[in-house]
Amino acid sequence: MTFARVTYNAHLRERNLLILGGLFLLIAAVTLSVAADNGWALVLFGVWLAAAIFGHQTLDRLLPQRDPLIFAIAMLLSGWGLLTIQRLAPNFAWRQAIWLLLSILAMLAISTLPIHMRWLRRYRYTWLLGGLALLLVSILLGVNPSGAGPRLWLGAWGLYFQPSELLKLALVIFLASYMADYRDDLRNTNGFARRLPSLRPFGPLLLMWGICIVVTVWQQDLGAATMLFVVFLTLLYIATGQITYVIFGLLLLLLAVVAAYRLFSVVELRIEVWLNPWPEASNRAFQIVQSLLAVASGGVLGQGIGQGLPVYVPVVHSDFIFAAIAEEWGLVGTLAVIACLAVLVVRGMHLAALWPESHFRTLLAAGLSVQLATQSLLIIGGVLKVIPLTGVTLPFMSYGGSSLLMNFSLIGLLLMLSAPPRWQQEDRAL
Repeated sequence: MTFARVTYNAHLRERNLLILGGLFLLIAAVTLSVAADNGWALVLFGVWLAAAIFGHQTLDRLLPQRDPLIFAIAMLLSGWGLLTIQRLAPNFAWRQAIWLLLSILAMLAISTLPIHMRWLRRYRYTWLLGGLALLLVSILLGVNPSGAGPRLWLGAWGLYFQPSELLKLALVIFLASYMADYRDDLRNTNGFARRLPSLRPFGPLLLMWGICIVVTVWQQDLGAATMLFVVFLTLLYIATGQITYVIFGLLLLLLAVVAAYRLFSVVELRIEVWLNPWPEASNRAFQIVQSLLAVASGGVLGQGIGQGLPVYVPVVHSDFIFAAIAEEWGLVGTLAVIACLAVLVVRGMHLAALWPESHFRTLLAAGLSVQLATQSLLIIGGVLKVIPLTGVTLPFMSYGGSSLLMNFSLIGLLLMLSAPPRWQQEDRAL
C-alpha cells in the first residue's frame, strides 16, 4: 500500500470518528440544554467543534500518517467532560473550555517539532531540571485555590498551574532517554557486582525514589508519587527485563506507604476511609460514600442526562467526575469511558512495539501509555473504593487546566511517535 493511500485512510478514519463523536456530543448538549433550560451547553459544544476541526485539519498538514484513533478519542473524552462540567459546576465550564483551546494549541505546537525527536532525547537533563525546579518553587511558594489542603499549585489572579503535572511528563522523557542510553549497563548485573561501589545502574532508581519522597513528604501528593514510581518501575523492567529491580522497587514503595500512613494524617484518613467508610458516612467518609451511592443509583443505563443528584458528591466536577458519569450514564457510560481510555493505552503500547530498533521511541511510548493507564486506574479505583483515594484527575474529563494541558501534550508526543520518520518511510516504500 502506498503512503498516499495510508495518509488518505488515516485522514478519513479520524474524520469519521470525529463526526461520530461530534454527533454523540451534540445529542448530549441538546438534551442537557432542555433538561437544564440553559443553552450554554450548545455554545460549549460549538467551542469543542471548532477545536476539533482546527486540530484535525492542522494535523493533516503536520502529521499526515499519524494514528487516526488517538486524537479522535482524546477529543471525545474532553468534549464529554466539558459538557459534564457544565452540568455539575457551570462556573468552571468556561475555564475548562479555555484550557481545552490552549491544550489543543500545545498539542499542535509539539506536532510542529522535528519528528526525529533527537531534540527531546538530547536535552533530557533540561526537561528533568525544569520539572524539579518548578516542583521546588511549588513547595516553597505553592498555594491551594480552595484555601485549604496541600499547596500544590502556582499562580495568581484566578489562574493556577500544578507543576507536578509537568514533572510527570518531564520524568517520562528523562527516564526513556536515560534508560535507552544505559540499557546495557542496567542489564549487566554481574558487571555491577564486580564494580562495587559503582551505583550507575541504580542511579535512575535512587533518583526516582528521591523524587517520590519529595512529593510525598513535602506536598503529601500520594497520587503523583504513585504514578511516578509505577512508570519508573515499568520502564526499568522494559529496559532490562530484570524482575529483581521491580521487586526491590515495590518493597521501597511499600515502606514509603507505611511511613506516610504513620507520619501524615491525610494518608491515614484515606486508608481508614477506604477500609471502612460507613461508620463515618456523614463526616470524614462523606465524599466516598456519596460517590458509591451515585454509582449505585446509576444502574445499567443511568438516570439520564441532567438527571440524578451527582452534585451531592463534593468536588464532583474534578476528582469524582467518574461518579457523575456513572449516575447519569450508568454502567454503559462508565464502560464506554474505560474502553476509550483503554484504547488510548493499547495504541500507545502498540507504538512501543512498532519500532523495536529505536529504544528511546519504544520506552517513551511505553512510559506515556503507562502514565495514562496508571492515572486512570488510580482515580477510577478510588472513586469505586477499590483502592484508597489518591487525588488525581480522570484524564481529559475532570476539571483541571494543568492536567488537561499535560494530557494533550502527551497526546501530541504519541501522535509524533505514530508518524514514522522519513528514513523509515523510505525503507518501507522500497
